[in-house]
Amino acid sequence: MNSNTFRMPAARRCAAVTVAAALVAAPMALAAPAHATGGGEGRASAVVLRTGLDVSLLNKTVDVPLKATLNEVQAPASAEKTALSVRLDGVDQGRPFQVLRADVATAKATVDKHRAEGYTNLVRARVHVPGLPLRSLIEVEKVTSKAVCEAGKQPVAESNVLGPVTVLGKRTTLSTGGTTRVEVPGTGEVTLDLSKTHTTSRTAAATALELKVSVNPAKLNVAEVTGVVTLVEAKCESPKAGAPATQEPSAKPSEGVQAQSGETPAEENLAETGGSATTMYIAGGAALLLALGGGALLLVRTRARG
Repeated sequence: MNSNTFRMPAARRCAAVTVAAALVAAPMALAAPAHATGGGEGRASAVVLRTGLDVSLLNKTVDVPLKATLNEVQAPASAEKTALSVRLDGVDQGRPFQVLRADVATAKATVDKHRAEGYTNLVRARVHVPGLPLRSLIEVEKVTSKAVCEAGKQPVAESNVLGPVTVLGKRTTLSTGGTTRVEVPGTGEVTLDLSKTHTTSRTAAATALELKVSVNPAKLNVAEVTGVVTLVEAKCESPKAGAPATQEPSAKPSEGVQAQSGETPAEENLAETGGSATTMYIAGGAALLLALGGGALLLVRTRARG
């Protein structure tokens, strides 16, 4: 009876089993890939004017929000705006209304991998609110704000108000880093916070002027204007410094092979040549496989001759 099943000679089976056992016993060094932690982008923003006002028209029968911004920019994508005025429609008896006019109004935001910066500059500017066509809410000569956030350094925020400041037609002396209140009978009052700055370990913010407004002019078809006006603001957030790549530890030797503690002279030599401690095990395993294979082959040939 013919059979398609071929039996391996006993000597060859013994040699194959021995080689397989050696492969199982040999330690395997499995190196994990390196992982790098990249740096995060910084952020910056700047704005010349921001209003959040509520305007009550026609004896408080109509409420109109007056929300406007001038030259608001944000980065990572570096940006700059230099528009000199902003106006709204429909809050001054249907006519266009100019909120701010200036000779210079610049907002700039720049970011790179090391630094983020927001900068704002305002020169000879007047801010108006509805109901006061001939009187400015505030007039300033020159105002700047700057926020700088550099990786690995303490962020810096600063604001400067240079020259005279006029509020509701009154020349005003502002309190440095404090609050100033201006009241005009028959018109209203304005509370000003000068040069507000704030920093943390990675952020900075600077606002040159923040005005809390409550205006109620008599007989001008405007019942009340309330809210907040922010002038010349800059903010930033530092880029995160990148962390170096870290190599995960190699897998432990398989069971049956004793892990050695401490560094042997052989390991020191390997470290000097760029090898690792597992190189010794791999080389030993290869030599063992060669020896076992040669011995098995010699045994088979000897039995075949006999």
